[in-house]
Amino acid sequence: MQRFFRHYDRFQVYQVKSLLDEAGIPCFVKNELVQGAIGEIPPMDSEPEVWLQDPSWAAKANQIVDAFKAEQAAISADNKNDWACRECGQISEYQFAICWQCQAPRSVVEE
Repeated sequence: MQRFFRHYDRFQVYQVKSLLDEAGIPCFVKNELVQGAIGEIPPMDSEPEVWLQDPSWAAKANQIVDAFKAEQAAISADNKNDWACRECGQISEYQFAICWQCQAPRSVVEE
């Protein structure tokens, strides 16, 4: 087993775990309920973490997370406009990465 990703924001940890699950990479979340102990244990020991069950998946997992981070950076950097879904045409607010109507993912180039 190998620690792969950690972040203070549980939502980001679960986003990464979901991406790895979709890719068929065996992983699990550790420290998901430890944040209540902040103050009793060091802050770095209380962050939720994604662990890979088999370290041989690390290269593929890194590619997936790097692509995710790049997509998030591109969306937040200059996309402050509402966007139209390529699948159904629904207009969604800029902060959403998934279409409300059909759940299709937002593409960075559709603005």
